[in-house]
Amino acid sequence: MDRSSPVDSSDRSLQWRVVDIVIAAVLGVATGLVFWFWNSIGYLWFQTADAVTPGFGGIAVGIWLIGGVLGGLIIRKPGAALLVELIGAIVSALIGNIWGPTTIYSGIVQGLGAELIFAAFFYRRFGIVVAALAGIGAGVAAWIFEFFTGNIEKSVAFNALYLGSVVVSGALLAGVLGWFLVRALAATGALSRFAVGREARREV
Repeated sequence: MDRSSPVDSSDRSLQWRVVDIVIAAVLGVATGLVFWFWNSIGYLWFQTADAVTPGFGGIAVGIWLIGGVLGGLIIRKPGAALLVELIGAIVSALIGNIWGPTTIYSGIVQGLGAELIFAAFFYRRFGIVVAALAGIGAGVAAWIFEFFTGNIEKSVAFNALYLGSVVVSGALLAGVLGWFLVRALAATGALSRFAVGREARREV
């Protein structure tokens, strides 16, 4: 069962506020730093899993998808998932990684994947199930992007296993973990100006 609650009348405006823009920027930068940290650990995990079973490396991808989930769950406005994931990708690229500018293209695609899920629920449902679906959406989008930028030359078995592992990773490492991170942050009072923060207060 999705543990989201209906959005009350004061939260129904989909217009961006200044605080939304500021938080999106802060989340994006923080996410970019997480990406930078994960570029070493996650890529090592990716390579190790892929060496054991080609295609299974996708199980490490979820952390690179978490920006869109966090943006959508906290800001709850059209474009938030895309913007946070994109800023995170830009920060990661600027700091430096082995993928260079293509990181930004990945950020756009992955952010759109998460964004489409939140849009499908009309930006009104933000429970753990929707978060997991957003992670899956970002993962599927990442898989499509990588398929047409290199993996199309690989076997059907590889691409099928890669898709399955990315979906699982997206659901758990981006979606479920992202949901718990947002709930933990909301419980501190740091998100009091957002609906998720008010929901946390009502549950206390």
